[in-house]
Amino acid sequence: METHRLILIVSLFFVLFLMWDAWQRDYGPKPPVPTQVSQTTGDTTQPEAFVRNADIPDAPVSVSKETAAGETPVEAREIFSSAQRVHIVTDVLDLEIDTKGGDIRKAMLFKYPTSNDTPDEPYALMNDSMPNVFIAQTGIVSSNDAPDHHAIYIAEKTMYRIEDGKDELKVDLSWGSNDVNIIKTYTLKRGSYVVDIDYSISSKTDWSGRLYSQFQRAVGEDNSSRFIYTYTGGVVSSKDKPYEKISFDDMKDAGFKRNIEGGWAAMIQHYFLGAWIPAKDVTNYYYTKVLDGDRYIIGIVAPETKVNAGGNETVSTRLYVGPKLQNELEAIAPHLELTIDYGWLTIIAKPIFWLLNFIESIIKNWGWSIIILTILIKLAFYKLSETSYRSMANMKKLHPRMTALKERYGDDKQKLQQAMMEMYKKEKINPLGGCLPILVQIPVFIALYWVLLESVEMRQAPFILWITDLSAKDPYFVLPVIMGISMYIQQKLNPAPIDPIQQKVMMTLPFIFTVFFAFFPSGLVLYWVVNNTLSILQQWVINKRITGSA
Repeated sequence: METHRLILIVSLFFVLFLMWDAWQRDYGPKPPVPTQVSQTTGDTTQPEAFVRNADIPDAPVSVSKETAAGETPVEAREIFSSAQRVHIVTDVLDLEIDTKGGDIRKAMLFKYPTSNDTPDEPYALMNDSMPNVFIAQTGIVSSNDAPDHHAIYIAEKTMYRIEDGKDELKVDLSWGSNDVNIIKTYTLKRGSYVVDIDYSISSKTDWSGRLYSQFQRAVGEDNSSRFIYTYTGGVVSSKDKPYEKISFDDMKDAGFKRNIEGGWAAMIQHYFLGAWIPAKDVTNYYYTKVLDGDRYIIGIVAPETKVNAGGNETVSTRLYVGPKLQNELEAIAPHLELTIDYGWLTIIAKPIFWLLNFIESIIKNWGWSIIILTILIKLAFYKLSETSYRSMANMKKLHPRMTALKERYGDDKQKLQQAMMEMYKKEKINPLGGCLPILVQIPVFIALYWVLLESVEMRQAPFILWITDLSAKDPYFVLPVIMGISMYIQQKLNPAPIDPIQQKVMMTLPFIFTVFFAFFPSGLVLYWVVNNTLSILQQWVINKRITGSA
């Protein structure tokens, strides 16, 4: 029967799609990365030091437009050497800054525990220990005296904490030479994952230099499920390409060197990210670099800053280090919310997340929110589902006659098909009518799959009883088993295939999907269970009306 063939194809398509999507993200062809993009405004050429691939510049910085694009700055001379640690604590962030370079060496997120078993242990997004190195570095390259990320700063204290009743915390690190004094200031605000970094430069002589900001990270250990894929790597945003992945393999193979107005550069992972956000109206140089084959850099070099003798100037950048909170990211920088990677179905996924988030804001439980969302989606597709179930019910009503045709014509498939088509025409039944409405709903399900997989709000979100984390698999596999049972019941409500081989294949699908979904996030399986249950009720009622029995 064509209906069952299409159901089988649709089911296999969905499983294969998820496998293909994960493979494509890991191993699919990557677009060529241009080595240089022309700009119409500003002096965006790279310093001569970058061209020579020097660790620390030892020659004048070239600012002429004839300078060729080349390698990017600042390779670590010593791996993670340290001077003195400065501890900074707000209500949401716990940072460790090293006075060597003034780098952020550790970043802990108070509101996101490492696991449900350790609720008092904040998640470590950044750290300087292999194999999961992830640190944020800033510095200045200059032909004059200037501090890169190897320079030693001086801090007044080793512990800073945002005070009760205050919404802002400033931490100053000072560096100086005979002619130049620089204050590097970290500004953090209550409830915010944004860190403002300002360099206040005063010089006795004419001075020029360029601020750079970069992430350095290793690939680290992969603790994700083999059935679930999420992207970890670099991302760059520009006006032409709001969300462009620069994977670790891309950095190794071709690197990335481009002049971009505004934009941002990030290192992202499942649920969390770090992003450098320069000024919107300034053209900066974006770059990547590979160190020792196992550490990767993505960063930004700002245009040249000049200070006249006896003068003062300030150059700034912004850092986001925290969770992928869609509403907050949209307000921080254009397109930063795209780091919540819903893939090619973003246009469907974003409204689904908005609705899910709205429901949760009322009932304060993500599991019940998923159930209510499922009911609303089912209502939205009610007419399509009704058309599908009516078609299947009519096919079930004709099943005895189809079996009789099968017995009459035996192995003569051509005559069997002709006889079946004549019967469909006489009874005014479309054999594909039961499956086409299902095809329309597949993009919605896939979009919801990515919403539940990518949304940090699902991380460690409890539902009821044994389900304490909707982003993790069901620890006792209860939901996957219920889902498999619901699929089996649905099959019993549908007309059975007349082909014995198709019957056997269809009967294996509930078992296959049960095993497959055993490793899926319980929030997604919860959606599937509720959707199947509602479908069973709807199909049972329609079967009762048309055939007189379920």
